[in-house]
Amino acid sequence: MPDKGKEPLEKLLIVEDDPGLQKQLKWAYEDFEVIVAGDRETAINMLRAEEPDVVTLDLGLPPDPDGTTEGFATMDAILSLKPDTKVIVASGHGEKDSALRAIASGAWDFYQKPVDIDELGLIVRRAFHVRKLEIENSVLSAKHDDNHQVLGQIITGAPEMLKVAQMIERVADTNASVMLLGASGTGKELLARGLHDSSNRRDNAFVAINCAAIPENLLESELFGHEKGAFTGAVKTTEGKIEQANGGTLFLDEVGDIPLPLQVKLLRFIQERVIERIGGRKAIPVDTRIVCATHQNLDEMIADNSFREDLYYRLAEIVIKIPALAERSGDASLLARHFQKKFAEEINPAVKGIAPDALAALEAWDWPGNVRELENRIKRAVIMADGKMIAAKDLDMGESDEETTDLLNLKAAREAADRAAIIRAISQTDGNISNAAKLLGISRPTLYDLLKQYQLQQAS
Repeated sequence: MPDKGKEPLEKLLIVEDDPGLQKQLKWAYEDFEVIVAGDRETAINMLRAEEPDVVTLDLGLPPDPDGTTEGFATMDAILSLKPDTKVIVASGHGEKDSALRAIASGAWDFYQKPVDIDELGLIVRRAFHVRKLEIENSVLSAKHDDNHQVLGQIITGAPEMLKVAQMIERVADTNASVMLLGASGTGKELLARGLHDSSNRRDNAFVAINCAAIPENLLESELFGHEKGAFTGAVKTTEGKIEQANGGTLFLDEVGDIPLPLQVKLLRFIQERVIERIGGRKAIPVDTRIVCATHQNLDEMIADNSFREDLYYRLAEIVIKIPALAERSGDASLLARHFQKKFAEEINPAVKGIAPDALAALEAWDWPGNVRELENRIKRAVIMADGKMIAAKDLDMGESDEETTDLLNLKAAREAADRAAIIRAISQTDGNISNAAKLLGISRPTLYDLLKQYQLQQAS
C-alpha cells in the first residue's frame, strides 16, 4: 500500500501469457503499479477496474498463442473502451508486418522480442510522459474553453462569430432595431439576449416571442395585450409582450411569420412608440427596443407582397448575418466539449471526454441542423457511450457500426461524412444530380467524380 502523502504510482497493465516473463517485467518496473493479465478477458477486466494509461501487449495470447488474432482483438477492445490508452505491442523477429498493422490500428508503439528490459522501459516511460502531457493539455484546454464565451453565453473561437459578436457589442447601446439573419439552430435568441445584456437596457426585461409558434388569431393579443371583455375569454386586462418589455428589449423570433394585418399595427408602434391593447382606446407609450430574427428570405417575401417593405426597413436598421455552424472554424469541437461537460454532469458523469475519431467526425460533418443538432447529438452520445470517451459510433451520424469503427483518422472521418452528405442530398432532390450538386455547393462534374470515387450509385 502506498504511503500517505505520496502520489499514487502510475498504472501499467502488462498483457503477457508467459508466467516467467510476467514476473520479470513486474520486477523491472517497481516504480510503476504493475497489473498483470494473461488473456483478453482478464486484460479487459483489469482495464475497467484499474484504468491504466499504458498497456504492454503480447499479440500471441491464448487461445491463439502462436498467432495474432487474439492479440489484435484485445487491442481493439482496449482502444474501444479507453481510446486514450497508450498500447505498446510486442513483435517477434520477422513480424514487422504485425507491428505495422498494430500501429495502423491505433497502437502507440511496439517492441521486439526477446525483450530488452531497458529498451522497453524507455518506451514505457515515454508513453507515460506523453500521456501526462495530454492530460495537462486537456486541463489547459478546459480552462481555455471557458475563455471562449462572448456576449455572456455564446461559446465560440471562430473569427466568423467573433466578428458577429463585435458588431453586436458596437450597436448594443444604441436604440437601433437589429435584425439577425441565420438558419434555424444558429443561436439567434442567445445573440439577441447577449445584445440586451450588453446594452444600457440590461437592468430591464428581455422578452422573447416566437411568432411562428403562436396561432395567427392569438398573436395580436400576445404582442399588444387586451382589455377585460375585449373578446370571449378575456376575463382580465392583460399586458402584451411589447408592454412587458417596456424599458428593455423585445425579441421577435421568426418575424417573417407575422401576418400582414398585424404588420401594419407593429409598424405603427415602431414609428410612434405607442400601443393600443385589443378592446382598448387608450394610447399607451412604450419604450421597447426591437430585435428580430428570421431564417426566411425577406427580400423574396417583399417581392411577393407577403412582407411590408416599410416594416422591413424599420426592423432592419442594423442587419447582422449569422454564419452556419459548418462555416465557423473549429466551433463544432469547441461546442461539443462544452455540451459533453454539461450533459455528463446532468446525465452520465462517467463520460470524461471525446475521443479523437469522434472529434474528427464532428469537424467533418456539415451540420444541417446547426448548433441545435450538435447539442442533440452530444446529449445522445453521452447517454449511449460505453466507456469514458464519446466515440464516433456514439454520435449516430448515419454510418453503420462497421463504418464508424473504421474512423481512425481525419481522412476516414471526412470520407464517411462526404458519403453521408452526398446520399442525403441525392435523396432530398429525388436523384436529380444537378440539384444535389447545388445543394452541396459543388459543380455537377465534381459530384460525378465523388460518386465514382465513393462507389455510390446515382439512385442511392
